[in-house]
Amino acid sequence: MKRILILNGPNLNLLGQRETDVYGKLSFDDYMEELQKEFPEIEISCYQSNIEGEIIDKLQQANLEFDAIVLNAGAYTHTSIAISDAIKSIDTPVVEVHISNVMAREDFRHVSYIAPNCVGSIIGFGLKSYRLAILSFM
Repeated sequence: MKRILILNGPNLNLLGQRETDVYGKLSFDDYMEELQKEFPEIEISCYQSNIEGEIIDKLQQANLEFDAIVLNAGAYTHTSIAISDAIKSIDTPVVEVHISNVMAREDFRHVSYIAPNCVGSIIGFGLKSYRLAILSFM
């Protein structure tokens, strides 16, 4: 059975509550239930942290435990060379995901430090971005 980790960064624990006009009204826990029903042949795990170092630790740990990683690094996408370096240092393929279309938002969000070390990026399709990322690994 294929094992995929969904790794969420800062503030994604507030999905369904925070900026619902941008991120929607569904919590990530509720969406995870939908994903697990849609992909019963895949073991999908989820981890969320607001702390950069914990995200790096999880990437390094996941390298040994998972076949693929779906990463929404949140605002760290635009600031974290350390997360980018962690992705570069592991063998497990990583797809970058964003719920909102970051290219339609503030200029600083147009730069991703992590994208060059990911196998691809999926942005702007709401929570469906995660589904598309999972499909990319099939």
